[in-house]
Amino acid sequence: MTLGIGGELASGNGIDPRPVLIVTGLVQEARIAAGPGMMVICSSSDPRQLRSLLATLDSTTFRGVISFGVAGGLDPTLKSGDIVVATEVLAGDTRWLAGSALNEELIANAALGRRRVVRGGLAGVEQVVAGIAKKAALWMETGAAAVDMESHIAAAYAAEAGVPFAALRVISDPANRALPALARDAIKPNGDIDLRLVLRGVARNPMTLRSLVSTGIDFNRALRSLRGCRDLLLGDGLVARLPEPLVRQFAA
Repeated sequence: MTLGIGGELASGNGIDPRPVLIVTGLVQEARIAAGPGMMVICSSSDPRQLRSLLATLDSTTFRGVISFGVAGGLDPTLKSGDIVVATEVLAGDTRWLAGSALNEELIANAALGRRRVVRGGLAGVEQVVAGIAKKAALWMETGAAAVDMESHIAAAYAAEAGVPFAALRVISDPANRALPALARDAIKPNGDIDLRLVLRGVARNPMTLRSLVSTGIDFNRALRSLRGCRDLLLGDGLVARLPEPLVRQFAA
């Protein structure tokens, strides 16, 4: 049994018409993901809000869960715009396996330009990992390619619901770039960016402008890649029925 994101789940019983649940952190990500066959939720980069949103859903009404959006880079070889198709998600002493039926032909046919596509782990965290030193420490600890605040919650939810899970994340802030505090604080409760807050912050401290411009360039590059990845949410691409066990505990 294979689940194509945004397509149809073929089985011995016919076609599964249910949508796929797409989990995002920012409204820009949600807008890219939205479309037929998708049920999209946005956490506003707030893990507690995401858990609350998921608790209101009936897991029998969708056929799989995908974490989709941007991420912070941990692997120092990855640049902004590079794409990570998750093999697993790690948080604390737990790892969740991620499904992917993507092959090189599907990737080549997507509108990705020259963006690099890698398969690797995602580290899930409850707070933004912004500093270069903290990114390096998390990379050494987990070996994960990237870090985000939604994938581990989405993976745990999918495991509990017994539905397939996959994750695709695009690097926004690479491992060698710190995420400015002003950029982190400017996320509104709806997941959008508070431009007035950003402008007030720059007015108070013009020295932050350079880092914000660099962050904005990286973010826009990541969103362009994410738009190209939208095609991978369709057809028979990203999610496959996972082997058991879905959740594994690390050895003590």
